[in-house]
Amino acid sequence: MNPKIVFFDIDDTLYRKYTDTLRPSVKTAVAALRGKGILTALATGRSLATIPEKVRDMMAEAGMDAVVTINGQFALLHGKTVREVPMDAGLMGRVCAHLDGLGMDYAFVGGEGIAVSALSECVCRALKHIASDFFADKDYFSSKPVYQMLVFAEENEMPLWSDIVEREGLKTVRWHEEAVDLLPAGASKTDGIRSVVEALGWEMADVMAFGDGLNDVEMLSEVGFGVAMGNGEQAAKEAAKYVCPSVDEDGVLRGLQDLGVI
Repeated sequence: MNPKIVFFDIDDTLYRKYTDTLRPSVKTAVAALRGKGILTALATGRSLATIPEKVRDMMAEAGMDAVVTINGQFALLHGKTVREVPMDAGLMGRVCAHLDGLGMDYAFVGGEGIAVSALSECVCRALKHIASDFFADKDYFSSKPVYQMLVFAEENEMPLWSDIVEREGLKTVRWHEEAVDLLPAGASKTDGIRSVVEALGWEMADVMAFGDGLNDVEMLSEVGFGVAMGNGEQAAKEAAKYVCPSVDEDGVLRGLQDLGVI
């Protein structure tokens, strides 16, 4: 494939969050793509405020062209907003009331960071590897735009609140044993990618994407060529056209080389 733009997930694709590791081969790969005139971009579940410093530095050094954040709810192309879809405040109020009744913690992902319902042990365990600036504010959603919620629940707790997820037209995507993303049922990274691609006047067929997680499944199946990491979830591998080596084995660089992109 000869892509015009390549999107990369961050966690466990470019970067190991539990070890704060960004391998040198990632920068080599991005530089090689840009040297061939291929645009580079990120597609992450994180907000701009929670992108790791090492990844942020690489973005600046490499001059990456676009970033899709919060699972497609907010996207920038050359520094300009091309997609911004905040959640409905009334909907969030109903969800919060329901979760409060169950004694469950939750969070709001906004442009300024992550506001949590309480600084509980489970909240801190889940967030410590993805954010350093989270703060307690249960009413954050009433005055600030929120693009996604997080709910701190183990798998066996999901049936306790699955009714409101379905009733409000939402979906969950698990990213931690004690936490899930909560967002509109039809939302995914693909929406943000499509906004970027349309702004460029291109087609989804012109896109290559690398990912590993459950929130990458739609992206990997809907772009022109999806590549799953060797360390990825089985669902991601099944959605992709190709599986490259793991993030710890320079998977992005080797995948691009093996596919003849660079």
